[in-house]
Amino acid sequence: MEIDELRDLVVNVLEDLKATDIVVLDVRDKTSIADYFVIASGTSDRHVKSSAEAVAFQSKQAGEPPLGVEGLNEGEWALVDLNGVVVHVMQAKVRDFYQLEKLWAMDAAAAEKLSRERGQ
Repeated sequence: MEIDELRDLVVNVLEDLKATDIVVLDVRDKTSIADYFVIASGTSDRHVKSSAEAVAFQSKQAGEPPLGVEGLNEGEWALVDLNGVVVHVMQAKVRDFYQLEKLWAMDAAAAEKLSRERGQ
């Protein structure tokens, strides 16, 4: 499966499960760990878990099994690593705190400055 097809599959699964605020970030020029990050919000811990599980299941059915799935026990932030596509499903409060879209939109110097400001 081509990477763009996998990205589209992920978005379709998340839309079918009523995940909200779905954003696709092209990170090919920022990192070597993935081509795309897909970030979506779930309304509860159960919604986050079921959305991430559905992404993992549907990608496996399409011949692209996940390399790993994290965060299903807690349900605040679940991550599904599909190699070229990394999927983050978060509750709104967690998404607002980490602001991944803003972080990945920054250049390296701005990201380092923000990290220092937050004391990390």
